[in-house]
Amino acid sequence: MRYRKEKDALGYVNIPADVYYGSETQRALNNFPISRISLPTIFIHRYALLKKAAADANMLSAKLDSRRGNAIRKACDEVAEGKFDSQFSIDIFQAGAGTSTNMNLNEVIANRAIEILGGKKGNYAIVHPNDHVNMSQSTNDSFHTAVHITTYLEIKGKLLPSAEHLKSTLARKSREFSKVVKVGRTHLQDAVPITLGDEFSGYEGAVAFAIEGVKKAMDDLRAVPLGGTAVGTGINAPKGYKENTLRYLYKYTGVRFTSPKYEFSYMQNQMAELRVADSLKELAVVVNKIANDLRLLGSGPMDGFGDIKLPEVQPGSSIMPGKINPSMAEMMNMACFQVFGNVATITEAASAGQLELNVFMPIIAYNLIFMIDYFSSAMRAFADKCISGIKPNLGRIKSQLAKNLSIVTALSPVIGYSKAAEVAREAYLTDKTIKEVCLERKIMAEEELDRLLDPKRQV
Repeated sequence: MRYRKEKDALGYVNIPADVYYGSETQRALNNFPISRISLPTIFIHRYALLKKAAADANMLSAKLDSRRGNAIRKACDEVAEGKFDSQFSIDIFQAGAGTSTNMNLNEVIANRAIEILGGKKGNYAIVHPNDHVNMSQSTNDSFHTAVHITTYLEIKGKLLPSAEHLKSTLARKSREFSKVVKVGRTHLQDAVPITLGDEFSGYEGAVAFAIEGVKKAMDDLRAVPLGGTAVGTGINAPKGYKENTLRYLYKYTGVRFTSPKYEFSYMQNQMAELRVADSLKELAVVVNKIANDLRLLGSGPMDGFGDIKLPEVQPGSSIMPGKINPSMAEMMNMACFQVFGNVATITEAASAGQLELNVFMPIIAYNLIFMIDYFSSAMRAFADKCISGIKPNLGRIKSQLAKNLSIVTALSPVIGYSKAAEVAREAYLTDKTIKEVCLERKIMAEEELDRLLDPKRQV
C-alpha cells in the first residue's frame, strides 16, 4: 500500500495515499478500534450541509475567498450525496464532543476541494481542514447543531410517517371490528363485554397521544447553538455569521432553525435531545403495550385467549411441527426494549456534562439517530405485517361470551350488587350460565333476563 505523510501537532502520520481523510482521522482510527460501529451516514450527510451553509456565510462576510469557498461547497454537496461514505468509519466510542468526527469531515471536504482546484490530497496550503472548512466553527457548536438538524429531519421524514401509518392502521381495524362484541378483561380476568373495535380504538388513541408528544418535543430541536463556537461566546465568528448560516440552512433543509433564547445553556446541555428521547420512550411504551396485548389476545390457538388470529408470517419452532408464533409482535417488543435502553444511555450521557460542554455528544447522537431509524422501520412492519392482517376469531369469541360471568353486572341496578355477586358465584361453582342460575332462582322473567344480559346492549 502506498502512503502519504502528514504532519500535525503531535508529529507525522502515515496515511493511505488514496483516502480523503487526514492525520486526525487516522489517529482516531488507530486509537479507537472499539465497537466497529460508526455514526450513521445520514448524520454525516446533514453535517456536510451545515458545512456548506457555513462556507456560504463565510464567503458572504468576505472572510473566505470565493475560489476556496465554491470548491468547499461542491465537496460538501458530494459528501451529502453519499459519494464519500466509505471515508467515515470512526468509532462512536471516540474522543469527547465529536471532535474526531468533525475533523474527519473537515479533512475529507478539504482534500476533495483540493482536488477540485487541481491540487493533490494533503496540500493544505490550497484548502485547509481547520482554517477554511472549519472556519467560524468549533466541534462544540457545529456537531451539536448537526445532531439537531439530523434528528429533526429524521423524525419529520421517517418516524412520524411510520407512527401515523401505525395509527391509521389501528383506526381502520377499529372500524372493521366495531360490531364484534367480545369479553372484556381487567386484571387478566373476565370483565363486562366490549367490542373489539373499541379495544383497537384505545390503541389508536394512545398512539395519537404519543405522536402529539413527539411533535411538541421535536420543535425544541429547531433552536441550535450555531455560532457559539467553543463555549458560547462566538469567538472567531464574524458578525452576521450565525444569521446568514441559518438562512442558508433553511435553503438546504427546508426547516427554519433558530438561535435559542439561552445560548450558553444550549452549549452546556442537551435538553432538546433529552425531551425528544423521552417522547420516543413514551411512544415505545404505548406500542409495547399494544404488542403485548396482541400476543395475549392471539394466544393459543387452543388453550389461550384466542380472541384474534394474527397473520402467520413464518414457522415458529425448530422442534414442534406446525407451531406458529406471534413473530411480528415479538419483534415490536424487542424494538421497544431497545428504545428504552437507548433513552437510558442518552439520559446518562446528558447528565454527565461538565461546565461549558458535554463531551459525550457522539453517543447521544448515535443513540438518537439509530433509535429513530430502527423504531420507524419496526412500527411500519408491525402495522403492515401484523395489525393489518388481524382477523377476529368469531367462534371463540362467541363461546367465551356465552360463559362470561361479568355480564351479571347489568343486573346490579335491578337486584343489587350483593345478590348479583351471589348469582355470579353460584354460576362459577356449578359451571352454569348467569341466565340459568337466574331462572332457577326465579329472579325475573326470561324475556327481561335476555334483554338485560344481551352483550350487544351492554356495549
